[in-house]
Amino acid sequence: MSQLAASPRPWLVGLREAIPLLGGYVPVAVSFGLISVQAGFSPWEAVAVSTLIYAGASQFLFVGMVAGGAPLWLVIAMTLLINLRHVVYGPNLAPWLTASRWWPWLMHGLTDQVFALAHHRLPQLPEAQRLGWFTGAALLAWASWIAGTALGAVAGNWLMARWPLLGEIMPFALPALFLVLVVPRFTSWRWSLALGSSILVALLCTLAGYTNLGIPFAAACGALCFYLVKADTARAGGDDE
Repeated sequence: MSQLAASPRPWLVGLREAIPLLGGYVPVAVSFGLISVQAGFSPWEAVAVSTLIYAGASQFLFVGMVAGGAPLWLVIAMTLLINLRHVVYGPNLAPWLTASRWWPWLMHGLTDQVFALAHHRLPQLPEAQRLGWFTGAALLAWASWIAGTALGAVAGNWLMARWPLLGEIMPFALPALFLVLVVPRFTSWRWSLALGSSILVALLCTLAGYTNLGIPFAAACGALCFYLVKADTARAGGDDE
């Protein structure tokens, strides 16, 4: 049997390598399902939000604003503002996206964690395997988010009553996952400055009460630092990667 035939299919590799993401996705999705039902949404509506919007923090904001009676235009504007960080994600992945009509559909599955994983793995894969790998990783993450939402919406109250400690642990699942994804990128002065500035700006915005605004603002500041350092090192005749 040839080596090509013996190697696993790309989508299976992507699915397997995305499994660690579930440790952060499922607890937060359960929290979202529970909060949605408590805010007056039906379980089916909560699952529909996770299926169609699938935007993490934006979903919590969406549910809170709708439950609070905010006008539709403001809900849409704030959701788009938080997701403005995808303007940074797209160009960074573009060099590794092979020609295929499926990419626009698969970009629905581009989340913060999937981006971090894809940004690391896609350059390491042969061109022919990139589409399949991303499909497996993105679909597993999406399915786990939907399943976690359904679990939280249907059985969230029971889970909290049965294991009260879950209510204290779940809010830390997603930050812990982000930390695991970010720390390995502190490999150079350029990356350290970009990530450090993003963390600092996000923290300052949160302390000032502008948590939602801090997400796109911190991402923009980090990206600006990253490219400014690249421009400086290029003029100096080197590149600190």
